[in-house]
Amino acid sequence: MLGHRYIPNRPGHLGSLVETFLPWTGLAVPLLLGYAAIRRSATVSVAALLPAVLWCALFGGTLVDKRTDGGNLTVVTHNVNEHNPDPAHTARALADSGADVLALEELGDDTPVYRKVLAGAYPYHWVRGTVGLWSRSPLSDARTVDIAPWPRALRATVRTPHGPVAVYVAHLLSVRMSATSGFGTRARDDAAARLATALRAEPLPRVLLVGDLNGTTDDRALSALTSGMSSAQDTSGTGFGLSWPAPFPLARIDHILVRGMRPCSAWTLPATGSDHLPVAASLRLSPSPSGPGAD
Repeated sequence: MLGHRYIPNRPGHLGSLVETFLPWTGLAVPLLLGYAAIRRSATVSVAALLPAVLWCALFGGTLVDKRTDGGNLTVVTHNVNEHNPDPAHTARALADSGADVLALEELGDDTPVYRKVLAGAYPYHWVRGTVGLWSRSPLSDARTVDIAPWPRALRATVRTPHGPVAVYVAHLLSVRMSATSGFGTRARDDAAARLATALRAEPLPRVLLVGDLNGTTDDRALSALTSGMSSAQDTSGTGFGLSWPAPFPLARIDHILVRGMRPCSAWTLPATGSDHLPVAASLRLSPSPSGPGAD
């Protein structure tokens, strides 16, 4: 737990693998305490306190309820799963969430279903490849962000009543586990680096990055993305906000990251027909700041 940054990422990206599931290292504590009880050893019991204290130091703040009121923009992002058995139900559930901005990833042949069901609540939308953005406020300057050989990311300006926000929707490439390459993240890491370059060049002062990043904020390989932005879940949620896999979430790989805005609360939504949970956040946009593209 304490030295995870020193675990080498070569070969097999072992460091990234450990960091993806880092909170679960806390399971060692009850195992050690159980061993101490079996052995009836005070020494082992005291030794078990060390990882317990370290885990609390690393993750204790995550369990504190940091939610506040005052948000004026609600955002939801969801990997809907291209094999979703009931996309219409998923679309209705997302519309009922009350989100002002809705981002979807892993769209496929069912994209027309989402367009139809969401049309009433979201008069503005833009879809490119497997990602899409729906909004109650007008969209402008929509374009593809080149992170992969096929469209997996987009950028658009949402003209909210509180001023413009640059919204990036991304679905980074999947990671793979194999006996020869280990935790295969090269394609994802390359896509993350290209997305980070686009974010650094963004002229608007308020930026929102949402989507399935196929990694957690603890993963060093995503630091180029996460270091310049704040995680809504980390700063204004309660608990870990685990989002995948939906039946028994083990990791938070679906994210709402912000720059130039204040997260007020963050949470996960009930399961849909996808293998991911939708994640949501309420953000506070102050009066439009000065800067390129500001109203």
